[in-house]
Amino acid sequence: MEAIKINDFNNHKIEESEIIKRIIGGEKELYEILVRRNNQKLYRVIRSYIKDETEIEDIMQDSYVKAFTKLYQFKLESSFSTWLIRIGINESLARKKQKGKLYNLNELLNGFKSSRVLEIPDNKQLNPQDNMIRNEAKQFLENAIDQLDAKYRIVYVMKEVEEMSLNEISEALDLTLSNVKVRLHRSKEMLKEKLYELTIDKNVFEFGFSRCDRITENVMSRIE
Repeated sequence: MEAIKINDFNNHKIEESEIIKRIIGGEKELYEILVRRNNQKLYRVIRSYIKDETEIEDIMQDSYVKAFTKLYQFKLESSFSTWLIRIGINESLARKKQKGKLYNLNELLNGFKSSRVLEIPDNKQLNPQDNMIRNEAKQFLENAIDQLDAKYRIVYVMKEVEEMSLNEISEALDLTLSNVKVRLHRSKEMLKEKLYELTIDKNVFEFGFSRCDRITENVMSRIE
């Protein structure tokens, strides 16, 4: 059987179904590929419910470990990311229920400045002034998204930031397609027109490379 190089996840040369079959078959080291492919998306989804960065990373790791232990239950006709997202959402809601934390608008606004630790990769093509403007615009957008109610925020992030299809969102959130469309429309209506123009930036809520490496290493060590 042909060996899979871990770096192949960068250009998605290896089919997801093949990776999963081989992991179930005993090549658990290949789970790193799935972790790295989904770190950014899972982070953004969980962050729609939880704002504490340390807690987000804990939930990410727990979600990956749970997905690994139940991988034999995964049905290959759907995407792994959709299945993983459902696990991540359930873990997030369980954590909030356990701690009795309901994030309201005031908490979001009060905690905004101290929670701005989202990593922004360097862009050498931009001069310092352009970089400053870009970063300020991203923070402005992130702040506005944070102010949406969770049920609208999660749909908005999944569709407009992660570019998931309406069908994928419907499956992940266990909502009807029409309900997803309504929530997406309302989320956009809640954002000012000027702000909505900034949503072409797909880099909001980024999960930086060093954090991606740390999560991946922690997950792989836990399933060893």
